Amino acid sequence: MVEQRALGRSGIKVAEIGYGAMGLTHAYGEPMLGEREKDAIDVIHRAIDLGVTLFDTAEIYGPLTNEALLGKALKGKRDQVTIATKTGFVVGDKVGGDLERDGRPATIKRALEGSLQRLGVEMIDIYQLHRVDPKIPVEESVGAMAELVREGKVRAIGLSEVDVPTMERAMAVHPIATLQSELSLWTRDVLAEILPWCKTNGVGFLAFSPLGRGFLTGRLTQGELSAKDFRSTLPRFQGENFAENMRIVQQVETVAKRLGATNGQVAIAWSLAQGDNVVPIPGTKRIKYLEENIGAAAIELSESDLAELNAIEPPVGARYGN
Repeated sequence: MVEQRALGRSGIKVAEIGYGAMGLTHAYGEPMLGEREKDAIDVIHRAIDLGVTLFDTAEIYGPLTNEALLGKALKGKRDQVTIATKTGFVVGDKVGGDLERDGRPATIKRALEGSLQRLGVEMIDIYQLHRVDPKIPVEESVGAMAELVREGKVRAIGLSEVDVPTMERAMAVHPIATLQSELSLWTRDVLAEILPWCKTNGVGFLAFSPLGRGFLTGRLTQGELSAKDFRSTLPRFQGENFAENMRIVQQVETVAKRLGATNGQVAIAWSLAQGDNVVPIPGTKRIKYLEENIGAAAIELSESDLAELNAIEPPVGARYGN
């Protein structure tokens, strides 16, 4: 049974495990469009059947195609779901790397209209600033998003990949419902300061890549990733780093075998255990793995399990390349 968790003080409650739609059309190999679109829609419909309510996308995923696909899949199901999308990048043909940021108020408002149209909705539940634009004070970007709330086009505001001082500046302008950032046994940076701050200040935490971009499942093999797969550019997936990081998979597997679970389920259960305000949003292109991911809600990690997992040394290699 998938339980509910509150997204900060926004009044929005969602199932404790959400769905990150990015990989359907962006970054991880060939997009599920054209002849594959039906399979992608089937995954989303199955997620709803399993009790998933939060679906996360972004304007830049594709770009634009991810929102359009999600909108098509959610047609007639709006009352069953919470939709989170993002703005803040210049939309072009780039798939990864150093994308140009654009947090100007006029850009944010214009982008929102496009997102509403592609998603086929009248209101976005959680509108997130994908990255803060270093040229624009965060107060100005959040101020524009706050105007969208007042206009009834956005229900709540979120930020992504920001530090505590930036969150505090944003909160001085308008309540922030969620912070989205990477969190997994693969990436634990937020545990020191950011996640505790979110707990104290009533901010929900959307944990992306709770499976370590798939690495923690143990299903990836070195050399398997195509040049079109964003992960092939990441230091942790390259050369000796990949082989060295397999020790993390083996340590997770030790706990998984003891619990009769999969590696992925243990990884997601660990992220759930980091706080009642944490909602992991794993993504997958396959119903089989979707069902496995949602099954993590039934995994109970003991204190000794958590201690064993927390003792795992961090991976070798940076999160992103230069």
